Amino acid sequence: MISLKQLRYFEAVARTRHFGKAAQRCAVTQPALSMQIQELENTLGVQLIERSRNGVMLTEAGREIAGRATRILAETRDIVDFARRQGNILAGPLHFGVIPSVAPYVLPALLPLIRDKFPDLDLHLRETQTDHLVQELLDGGLDLLLLALPVEHPEIETIKLFTDRFLLAMPKSRRIANRIRATPDLLQQDRLLLLEEGHCLRDQALAFCSLRRVDNIDTFGASNLSTIVQMVANGLGLTLLPELSIKLECRHDDITLMRFTDPQPRRVVGLAWRRSSPRKRHFVELGKLITSATSVQMQDSELV
Repeated sequence: MISLKQLRYFEAVARTRHFGKAAQRCAVTQPALSMQIQELENTLGVQLIERSRNGVMLTEAGREIAGRATRILAETRDIVDFARRQGNILAGPLHFGVIPSVAPYVLPALLPLIRDKFPDLDLHLRETQTDHLVQELLDGGLDLLLLALPVEHPEIETIKLFTDRFLLAMPKSRRIANRIRATPDLLQQDRLLLLEEGHCLRDQALAFCSLRRVDNIDTFGASNLSTIVQMVANGLGLTLLPELSIKLECRHDDITLMRFTDPQPRRVVGLAWRRSSPRKRHFVELGKLITSATSVQMQDSELV
């Protein structure tokens, strides 16, 4: 029978494409790692790895088995996690991934609440784009994600937490006569500033009213909303801002915000975890805390 140790060593080589780095990652010597992988190949009766001067490559069988090994190891960690967490709500390590267009607006209010309510939780945060977070969740490197929904994958379960409406942001100097609410046609009349490729917020903005047809889209390589807001404030264009962000990003009086006519563009923010995780009950509890933390951020009496 193959062992979890063999799968772990092979998965490390498959991930790093390097025996030395894989051995270091697994805290073993390189000969010991190589021997275990060779035994795995002998047991399975197939070659998993091609070794050459140019490095390490996976065979066709190796690629398939590497994917299965990743899933097996993730579910094994979930089993151990389940046994350890019996009777405890949110205690021990939790690897939590958050997208960049949510993290700075939720975490400052959320983290003190977590510290007070779940003092035994050992929280590890990871902020990056959706595709990376989802892959790391499937690989077992992350336990829980806070991101824009939907996430469509058979091995992932999600819950909705709140709806985040988009607003039109423009420089204070810009005047729009006889307008109380913005309409999509305004986005055709000026440069539209969006985050760089790879951010889900960019894709959501483009999807609003078929904005993929807009020719005047620009990013300037901006990777965060703060940069976009500064560009808008200085008259370089317009942008769409999620309501969640305006309390932090629009503190100064150099931006005008307008809500859109109905149906207003919006995104749904929620939690995602592996279906095999035993901590669904814990994640739902954390979701309630996140909803409580964001309710303050979403309050704005001037924009109705």
